[in-house]
Amino acid sequence: MLRTEIKNIISASKELGWVLEPEAKRLFSLAGLDIPQFMWATGLEEAVRFARKIGYPVVAKVISSKVLHKSDMGGVVVGIESGEKLGEAFHRFSQIKGFAGMLVEEMLSGVELIVGAKVDYQFGPVILLGIGGTGVEIYRDTTLRMAPLTQKDVECMVKGLKAHQLLEGYRGSEPVNVTELTRTLVAFSDLVMKIEGLIESIDLNPVLCSSSRCVVADARIMLKAEKAPNVPGVTE
Repeated sequence: MLRTEIKNIISASKELGWVLEPEAKRLFSLAGLDIPQFMWATGLEEAVRFARKIGYPVVAKVISSKVLHKSDMGGVVVGIESGEKLGEAFHRFSQIKGFAGMLVEEMLSGVELIVGAKVDYQFGPVILLGIGGTGVEIYRDTTLRMAPLTQKDVECMVKGLKAHQLLEGYRGSEPVNVTELTRTLVAFSDLVMKIEGLIESIDLNPVLCSSSRCVVADARIMLKAEKAPNVPGVTE
């Protein structure tokens, strides 16, 4: 059964048509996925206070209902080492249209993966796993399965990636935590099955997988548009 808090997040985002990142991350946390420590700061003082609490360096992102692709607008700054630099980012973000605050979160490392879902009109929810980050459109290294996913499905998806050796430990690097990766994908698949009637697509890019965690570092949920009622005598 879908949790009331998840229903409320989606319902509150219907008019916008997509879910703001802080709310998307809260939704995924409720569904059992691992997310970074973060705060939606509407003022600089609380942003700096939170950054001190979790420790520098931090990541800062603009929150705006007018900005879907934050990187394209210069709305993401990584590796912020001080309150002064955080203030500079906050000031610059405040000039962006629709500014509603700043997301401040812990900076993590790991292999960058993309996890996604799309509701196909014929086949239903389809889950994607691939090599993620900024190079996702260059490498185009992805695998697909129809939901719901099983542990065996996840194993096949990982093996189906051309760069699967990156996950298994390559040239001395630590392998990712396959147990956590599997748990993340199965939990994501379960969530998608529950909300498939409400969404068009979900993109988690990147999901940062290390030897200990698989963390949703960025998230975008596009909601299904409500169809206008048919009115006699009116054509589109």
